[in-house]
Amino acid sequence: MENPFSPIVLLEEQGPVCLVTLNRPEALNASNPALHRAMARLWRHLAEQPDLRAVVITGAGRAFCAGGDMDLFKALQSDSATRQLLLDEAAQVISEMAHFPLPVVAAVNGAAVGLGANVALLSDIVFMARSAYLCDPHVPVGLTAADGGAPLWPLFTSPLKVKEYLFTGARIAAEEAVTIGFANRVVADDELLGAALDFAARLAEQPPHALRTTKRAVNIHLTRAIAGVLEYALSAEYQSFDTPEHHAAVAKFLQS
Repeated sequence: MENPFSPIVLLEEQGPVCLVTLNRPEALNASNPALHRAMARLWRHLAEQPDLRAVVITGAGRAFCAGGDMDLFKALQSDSATRQLLLDEAAQVISEMAHFPLPVVAAVNGAAVGLGANVALLSDIVFMARSAYLCDPHVPVGLTAADGGAPLWPLFTSPLKVKEYLFTGARIAAEEAVTIGFANRVVADDELLGAALDFAARLAEQPPHALRTTKRAVNIHLTRAIAGVLEYALSAEYQSFDTPEHHAAVAKFLQS
């Protein structure tokens, strides 16, 4: 398979299954402009592969995707054009994943933070390593949780729980994620990728038309529910980059 996203995203064909690996291990796969752009364009590229039947997505190294890069946040405070571009790409990631026709299995091998947590939850099946966790720290760093939990998380669990997680940026451990409906299974760290690939291979054997149309029918609930919320939340997140509390939080992080 051609890979226009290499080396920042790796694509490996394993029969009818494609293993997608986010590949910034030195930065815990935190999202910089190149990775962000690749994630926005990846799903349409995969949908165009005629022999593909399922996808597994994971991260290289110790993390799945550790959210946004703080140096990038600092740059976005003064670069409004790039800020708007990245927020538009965030909306594209959510839309493209929600409409992606093939089943996606997330193998969450470590921290899945902010947009990384949303990529996991926008998958169809979520396997988490026992040491992995989900987290959305937008609010503690002074940002609206737009490309994080606000549009999506209330569809999976109680809004009361969602507000607790989002207001505090608390980590959601793997076992807790399964309990509240954010993940399907917890797997031993060294068995995670094999389990995800095996499950994806099982999905690849299902009748393709029935599987695709069933996924589409279920995801119509999701796309209708998040449409208006996402538009508001992204607009609010754009504005929150200009607030003094966000500037202070980023400066404190970069000085630590």
